[in-house]
Amino acid sequence: MTFQVKIDFEENLVEATLSRKATSSQGTTLHTALNRTIENFLRTAVNEKQKQTNWNTCIPPFLLAYRSAVHESTGKTPASVVFGTKLRLPIDLISDRPKEEEGVDNYLSRLQDRLRLTHTEVRQKLKLESDRMKTRYDLRANTGGFQVGEKVWLYNPKRTKGKSPKLQKSWEGPYTVVTRLNDVVYRIQKNPQAKMKVVHINRLTPYQEPHPNEGVT
Repeated sequence: MTFQVKIDFEENLVEATLSRKATSSQGTTLHTALNRTIENFLRTAVNEKQKQTNWNTCIPPFLLAYRSAVHESTGKTPASVVFGTKLRLPIDLISDRPKEEEGVDNYLSRLQDRLRLTHTEVRQKLKLESDRMKTRYDLRANTGGFQVGEKVWLYNPKRTKGKSPKLQKSWEGPYTVVTRLNDVVYRIQKNPQAKMKVVHINRLTPYQEPHPNEGVT
């Protein structure tokens, strides 16, 4: 009986929420940032010894962690932005007290208030992050590339027969800029004993740990 009441409540809640939404949900044909993030994670998580056959088992725990983590750009978790509440993690089943039941109308009203406040805060945070990124971009443009002694990542994709290119690592480093040959060509070195490489600036990106886009070697 309790289980049936829970199902009825969830159905009524979803129906009421969708009826008050101003926009409809639809997909996109573009390669979303989340898909890229998942691919980057899988490059690191897949077991090479299993020839990448275990990649599908890594996705559910990663998505739970991704949706429960506070993102720097928004200051919120994806779950709180979309659902207006945090996801319940395994630890919550042990430590949290059960919440009191409430009606659909009361819950929906509080949910809308939370989402409205959350979205306002996210917009403000995204504006701050956008301004910060512009400042960093302008600084890079004004300084004219990389300086001698600066650490960088090198884009050097490798393709191994029998393995998915999407799950292989494309960035390696860090390298150190040894010589600036001209505005777009640099001589770099991974360590004092390693052979130097001459590369175009398009294959370089500022060193951060870890690389923001994908796994590295």
